[in-house]
Amino acid sequence: MAKNSSKKSSVMDIGISAQDRAAIVGGLSRLLADTYTLYLTTHNFHWNVTGPMFNSLHAMFMAQYTELWNAVDPIAERIRSLGHPAPGSYAQFGKLSSLKDAPATPPKAMAMVAILAEGHEAVARTARSIFPLADKASDEPTADLLTQRLTVHEQTAWMLRSLLEE
Repeated sequence: MAKNSSKKSSVMDIGISAQDRAAIVGGLSRLLADTYTLYLTTHNFHWNVTGPMFNSLHAMFMAQYTELWNAVDPIAERIRSLGHPAPGSYAQFGKLSSLKDAPATPPKAMAMVAILAEGHEAVARTARSIFPLADKASDEPTADLLTQRLTVHEQTAWMLRSLLEE
């Protein structure tokens, strides 16, 4: 009796080596942690903003945290597509994130804006740091995801910084 050649292999072969996939996943895991941490901080600020710019900042923060919330799933799914589990606990995110946690006491509105601008810049730096890994491995889907994230974070940082001008 012939062996069943249609048996599925447990070895992934998508044209990216296991070593390169692991390196890319390491970067994407940091990006996921940064994105989730920035999401939490932005949502926190949405709830706690006060002052004369309340309405505009409350609405802007909601748009920003919604965009960040919608970003975490594609990042996690890219990690899964590369054959690794996605981090998903506060403990994992705390170890992986380059961002500080939100302040325990809500800061004044313009301090919130500054913290979020710095957060978006930090996430952009994390995303940019993964490009050499994706490029080396010819991982176009990851490069595309990174390009999309960079566009959002750089533009959002610019808009937030514009609010801080005197």
